[in-house]
Amino acid sequence: MKRRGILYFAGVLLLLTGVGWMQSWNVAFGILNMCLISAIMALGVNIQWGYAGLFNAGIMGFVALGGLSAVLVSVMPVREAWAIGGGGMAASLLVLAVTVGAIFFIRKRLSSPFRFWAVVLVSLAGFLVMRSLYLPAAELIESINPAQTGFLGGFGLPIIFSWMIGGAVAAGAAWLIGKLSLGLRADYLAIATLGISEIIIAIIKYEEWLTRGVKNVTGLPRPVPYEVDLVEAGWLLDLSQYLGTGLTETASLLVKICYFLLFLGVLAIIMTLSERALKSPWGRMMRAIRDNRDAASAMGKDVTSRHLQAFVLGCAVCGIAGAMLVTLDGQLVPASYFPLRYTFLIWVMVILGGSGNNWGAVLGGCIIWFLWIEAEPLGYWLVHAITFPLEDGYWLKQHLVDNAAQTRLILMGAILLIVMRFAPKGLIPER
Repeated sequence: MKRRGILYFAGVLLLLTGVGWMQSWNVAFGILNMCLISAIMALGVNIQWGYAGLFNAGIMGFVALGGLSAVLVSVMPVREAWAIGGGGMAASLLVLAVTVGAIFFIRKRLSSPFRFWAVVLVSLAGFLVMRSLYLPAAELIESINPAQTGFLGGFGLPIIFSWMIGGAVAAGAAWLIGKLSLGLRADYLAIATLGISEIIIAIIKYEEWLTRGVKNVTGLPRPVPYEVDLVEAGWLLDLSQYLGTGLTETASLLVKICYFLLFLGVLAIIMTLSERALKSPWGRMMRAIRDNRDAASAMGKDVTSRHLQAFVLGCAVCGIAGAMLVTLDGQLVPASYFPLRYTFLIWVMVILGGSGNNWGAVLGGCIIWFLWIEAEPLGYWLVHAITFPLEDGYWLKQHLVDNAAQTRLILMGAILLIVMRFAPKGLIPER
């Protein structure tokens, strides 16, 4: 990384330090933790777009799969739900797997005149059998204490395991999606991935037996201490007196610092592996395919297979980030996944930092998330400063105050336009 990149990162740290002094260190570390998660998401997108030139418009679907993994790994199983409906649900999923396997077998073994009708009959029969098992089982599971549970729960393991499992689940889904859609042209690939992302998020929102749907899953276990436990420790009183802060504020700050150390370690590991991959013969081959896939194919490179590798790796990184995000929040809120809004935000991170450059992706993730959070209070301050001469209740002043929160959307659009005009390769261009 050149001196200019170091100065950019120093500027981000300076901004976070200013937030710590002017607002609070709790706010600063809260923003910093989300900056690290955003940087990991941007790295995943950079592997797909910066390495291979793949336009994935369904990023939030894989992030949501990571969040779902955090729930399934860490939540304790609801034994009553398993006893009354677990068998029927497992049977329906088995029928689905057998149906899919039968379809693949038919497509490989039967000749053309009979293949289509055989696939139609097997699909219809499998759907009817699975539906007869699935619907009663789902109703029974959701009837078990719906105010608090109403779903199967998870495996009751430490939530930190979900970070790896979330990456694996997202990678498995990406492999299946990639096998179906990576043969499409770039614009069709974007449409396909966006549609599949919507399907994944719709399943997480409405399949209550799996995720409680819009009722949300709260109270997820933590990989770091709880504030209540820290407050009871005697040394925290001395530390809070030394810092001049309250016990609760000091405990919350320590929890955020613990999250920061965990997230920084994950980012360091992913960053190291990404840099080694980029500088390896595999990375040079991926960039050659990105720049001219026809020439790379003529040289004997399997373009579709290599695209699948980059697609799976990028989605795996996004799945890890999704599990980390749910771990930080302590809850899964399916309604918070907005594919178009946050996919756009992550793409702005990669474009601003510099696609094809891992350090640029990290920088873009930090800058954009910082601005996304701080733009709203800055917008309110700016509106009040502009409308200060006007009387309270005046229609123009009230209108501007009511819409000050939209400053962040205006700012994101302005940043994208400015970068595309004056720095199309990003703040830290690819070497």
